[in-house]
Amino acid sequence: MKRRIITTLLLSVSMVPALFAGTWSLDSCLSYAVSHNLNVKAAEVNILQGEQDVIAAKDGFLPQLNAGAGENWDFGRGLTSQNTYANRNTSMFSWNVRMSLPIFQGLRNVRQLRYSKSNLSMVEKQTEASRDEVRLSVINAYLQVLFNKEILEVSREQLRLSNVQLERQRVLLEGGKVPEVDVIQAKAQVAQSEVQVVNSENDLETSRIELAKLLELSDIEHFDVEPIDDAATSILSAEDVYTNALASYPALQAARQSIQVADDGINLAKSGYLPTLSFSAGLGSSYYTVSGEQGKSFGSQMRDNFSKSLGFSLNIPIFDAFSTRNQVRQAKIRKITARIQLEQQESELHKTIRLAYRQALGAEKKYEAGKVAVEASKAALDAMTEKYNYGKANATEWEQSRSDYITTLAQQVQAKYELILRTRVLQFYNRH
Repeated sequence: MKRRIITTLLLSVSMVPALFAGTWSLDSCLSYAVSHNLNVKAAEVNILQGEQDVIAAKDGFLPQLNAGAGENWDFGRGLTSQNTYANRNTSMFSWNVRMSLPIFQGLRNVRQLRYSKSNLSMVEKQTEASRDEVRLSVINAYLQVLFNKEILEVSREQLRLSNVQLERQRVLLEGGKVPEVDVIQAKAQVAQSEVQVVNSENDLETSRIELAKLLELSDIEHFDVEPIDDAATSILSAEDVYTNALASYPALQAARQSIQVADDGINLAKSGYLPTLSFSAGLGSSYYTVSGEQGKSFGSQMRDNFSKSLGFSLNIPIFDAFSTRNQVRQAKIRKITARIQLEQQESELHKTIRLAYRQALGAEKKYEAGKVAVEASKAALDAMTEKYNYGKANATEWEQSRSDYITTLAQQVQAKYELILRTRVLQFYNRH
């Protein structure tokens, strides 16, 4: 995993996001976002840090080996071997090699390794939870683009009907059948419809930009999305979805793992109550000279002064100013916090799933009712248009029919994508 993450990060950081022309499917958007989203990359870096912590914990079992050398000079009066003081200059060169091996560190090394592994497992689950957050955001943004596309078509239909009405009013004005004010009102309605088209186009462009940002695309000139198959939008049971999510949803798994990390942190802190035992061994020698005196040669002194040492060091904690006790208490508080966070996430997830289920049921009813309403309002508009053409209805009545038809179209589109979004959310939480 380490090599895969490093390779992915290096490639994605070094290359400039390319321009992907054509339409994207929802699956391609999800796949690309998970590989390129910066929040996911940041989470993957945390995995690298966690793996390094495990390596460092394993290295804590290894001995330490150090070598050193030193040269010292003394000037002026000093004590001689005859126990008198004399003016002289001395120098001494020394070297040593020491090895220290931890034998028993109060189980700290063992517990540190267990803690690091638990923390790595938690970070991996948090990373997967981060990927899930990105996936859910992409689904929402993708459907928002499709919704805005259909709303734009509704706005264009509204503009088309307004233009038809304007042309009809002009013909009637030329025949002397309507006053000029009706043409002016029709022109005003066309202008309002044009503004609505512009607003819908801006909404669509904004949603495309937001989706492209999730994908970390820098150029979206030719970026577009494909429609999705909404023929089979079955609504899953909220309780079944919640049961499945409890068992395998990454965010909950990460929250549960954080409790295990807190447990391991408590045991690690308790290691401060236990004694420690270490073994050490060393080699060393020195070379000593006195100005004005003839001493032994460097080689002779190195041989004569060569020393070896072995030793054990036992450290028994008696009183550490309550440092260990305070660390244990802090670790227990972190466990309490982790439990509360798990309960909060479970409660929030249950609320989200139940709300999505209820919204899906409501959207399904509105969508089915919207089909009937669209057909009825379209038939009413056609009938009103015919009556208007024969002079049996005025412009205000026709405009009201047109407005009702456009409103039912927009409501049906809204209900349609509300249903798709909520069913997709339920499928998302149920898929694990």
